[in-house]
Amino acid sequence: MAASKAGALNPGVKKREVWAWAMYDFANSGYTTVIITALYNAFFVAVIAGNAPWASFAWSAALAVSYAAIMLTGPLLGAYADQHGAKKKLLLLSTIGCIAGTVLLAWAAPGQVALAMALVALSNFFFGTGENLIAAFLPELARGRALGKVSGWGWGLGYVGGLLVLAVALGYVDHVQAGGGSAVDFVPGVLFITAALFALSALPTFLFLKERAQPGPLAAGFAREAFRQVGDSLRHARRYNDLFRFLVCIVFYQAGIQAVIALAAIYAQQAMGFDTRQTIQLILLVNVTAAIGALVFGYVQDRIGHKRAVGITLLGWLAMVALAYTAVEPSRFWLAANLAGLCLGASQSAGRAFIGYLSPAARRAEFFGLWGLAVKLSSILGPMTYGAAVWASGGDHRLAMLFTGAYFLVGLAVLLGVDVQRGRRAALRRA
Repeated sequence: MAASKAGALNPGVKKREVWAWAMYDFANSGYTTVIITALYNAFFVAVIAGNAPWASFAWSAALAVSYAAIMLTGPLLGAYADQHGAKKKLLLLSTIGCIAGTVLLAWAAPGQVALAMALVALSNFFFGTGENLIAAFLPELARGRALGKVSGWGWGLGYVGGLLVLAVALGYVDHVQAGGGSAVDFVPGVLFITAALFALSALPTFLFLKERAQPGPLAAGFAREAFRQVGDSLRHARRYNDLFRFLVCIVFYQAGIQAVIALAAIYAQQAMGFDTRQTIQLILLVNVTAAIGALVFGYVQDRIGHKRAVGITLLGWLAMVALAYTAVEPSRFWLAANLAGLCLGASQSAGRAFIGYLSPAARRAEFFGLWGLAVKLSSILGPMTYGAAVWASGGDHRLAMLFTGAYFLVGLAVLLGVDVQRGRRAALRRA
């Protein structure tokens, strides 16, 4: 792999720096795995909200608030980072914010729904902001033909990070339960573990990743100018027609993905009757398959093309929805979950690389801000649709899962209209 890494990188980029960049995916994955996917979401519904009919909707609403805030600030921060060479500085601030929010979340007690929602929204806001910023480094590190490969390294290492945090969490849960403790006893400890591992694993990023953008003078009325630039990008989307189409595609298929991520543990416990230990074991294995999907598809998409790679993963997501909806016995649900893992790793890696491939060099950070905008919009639509469906149906999680399949179908339809070569030519003309 060493030789292939050298050919994949831009001039002046060292392998250590790419490792440091990928280590941020390793570091922050513990947060999203524990808080959003595997543990705290189910704890919120069952313990904080006491299994109220509106609990899943309340969880989705807390996430929606954070994603709406990221949508409003993401383009501004992206443009600021471009003009002032501040990606790394802003990344540090967002990292500190996410870690602090995770620690504070440990003090939310059963019944304190508003406090828990506020802290989830705050910590997830900082997580999503950092996710946008770290993605903007990718085109500076990798050559255009290797964006998928290098993106896959990051996503793959990220799932390994999530796997590590879950493994440590599972050991801690077993230890507490062996002493007669319940979720109220072990969840705070898991949150402390998650925050500590995030802080430790992110250190290489801030030690070795370089800020290549040159800072410029702070212009008067910068905020107005930043949003004017974003508005200009959206108004003149025909100049990057295929990039814009893919952003629309992302909104739809990511809505389905974000619903699965945010409500996986809730579905496992409410629809399949899994306990906390079984749920963590399930997500552990899903992280393995997700890492495989990210790493393998990182190479595959550079061979078969970004569009075809995304299309294959969307077909896989549709198959996953069908399996999960019809699953009664645990074996079929385990199969559905691991198919979701493969598709998750593949689609996340492919989507990030595709945006980099279609973006003009001078506006990459801003366009990655638009990518973040699309993903955050989908992160509102998908979970809120799921939560509303559960509430309206009186707790039918299977019906809510079926609704997510529609998002993958629409995303696939929009993807068919993306012309990759035309989009790449437009990006190079304005590089």
